[in-house]
Amino acid sequence: MGSMALAGGAPARVGLAPKNGVFGSNLKQCTGFMLKTTPNVAFSSVRVRASLSSSTQKQHSPKTSGVKSGEEVHIAVLGASGYTGAEIVRLLANHPQFRIKVMTADRKAGQQFGSVFPHLITQDLPNLVAVKDADFSNVDAVFCCLPHGTTQEIIKGLPQQLKIVDLSADFRLRDIEEYAEWYGHSHMAPELQQEAVYGLTEVLRDEIKNARLVANPGCYPTSIQLPLVPLIKAKLIKVSNIIIDAKSGVSGAGRGAKEANLYTEIAEGIHAYGIKGHRHVPEIEQGLSEAAKSKVTISFTPNLICMKRGMQSTMFVEMEPGVTVNDLYQHLNATYEGEEFVKLLHGSSVPHTRHVVGSNYCFMNVFEDRIPGRAIIISVIDNLVKGASGQAVQNLNLMMGLPESTGLQYQPLFP
Repeated sequence: MGSMALAGGAPARVGLAPKNGVFGSNLKQCTGFMLKTTPNVAFSSVRVRASLSSSTQKQHSPKTSGVKSGEEVHIAVLGASGYTGAEIVRLLANHPQFRIKVMTADRKAGQQFGSVFPHLITQDLPNLVAVKDADFSNVDAVFCCLPHGTTQEIIKGLPQQLKIVDLSADFRLRDIEEYAEWYGHSHMAPELQQEAVYGLTEVLRDEIKNARLVANPGCYPTSIQLPLVPLIKAKLIKVSNIIIDAKSGVSGAGRGAKEANLYTEIAEGIHAYGIKGHRHVPEIEQGLSEAAKSKVTISFTPNLICMKRGMQSTMFVEMEPGVTVNDLYQHLNATYEGEEFVKLLHGSSVPHTRHVVGSNYCFMNVFEDRIPGRAIIISVIDNLVKGASGQAVQNLNLMMGLPESTGLQYQPLFP
């Protein structure tokens, strides 16, 4: 990959107030690493080239794991102008060790982050740059918040010593043929797919700790797998008749302008979409099949609901003979007892999305169905936090040898 050089102007830290009352006035634009595209291919082939900007600058040695208390970890956020990128910035504002050094947004290149997201104007951050101009010479880890289908070649071109958490769907499916079937094009980095670890933190914690590249789960798969995987592993529920009705806030559709997401299109209603063909289906089935050690096929209907944040998944399951709803409850309680972010509610308490907004929590509970032998499981998350950026921070904490709750103890915002 070439030599690594520390950029001349070190970008400021997250969480500090602007100096001299001018946002970003003390920052220099990052230069050095160039991501170049090769023409005439379906997806841009990206290479990383290092440049030495000064012979007097000392090299930055990327941290790979085992970060000491108080030691800074330098972060790049790719695709910072989207909702998940903004949530990364918000969450890292209170992280004691993660410091943002590079932020990319091709269409917003050259702008100050506070002009794109005014609610974060108090943070002293580097200006946004195009990904091709991003300098990774002073970076330890990357949050990749780019759209699906654009990430594989970008990550393939990054320095190999960087820790990466990818929030797109590009590395979630282990079977590259299945990826091509669901996403409409061939996988552009199959060798990296073999390396990638699926990042459902509470289920795959040990694998994540030793990973270099983590595929952060989707929001629906997170809310569904957290309750179902333990029950399937314990053979408490049948895998032949799982029905899931899930509802998401509009932010789950991203920040891009789309006619279907205009206020007059979504207000005062609920909209089923992706019936039979939602791209999270193979991701959910992959996790459930691994838990069952056999192929699992689900019936899944996602719905868009007129709220900004939040996700509720309602799962209808058939219990194995002799199993009771209390057995399901007790097993989930034993599985998640002591977990920081997954909470099984008491008694007949119903999980509500408004009780997890802005937090990294997943609340769940189990209820008896009117049909004998069946149970209803409800789980709720904030789709942008536990369903995306919060789980990404949780995963990178593990990858860097930090307590996984570091910087994530935001309590839900209510009312």
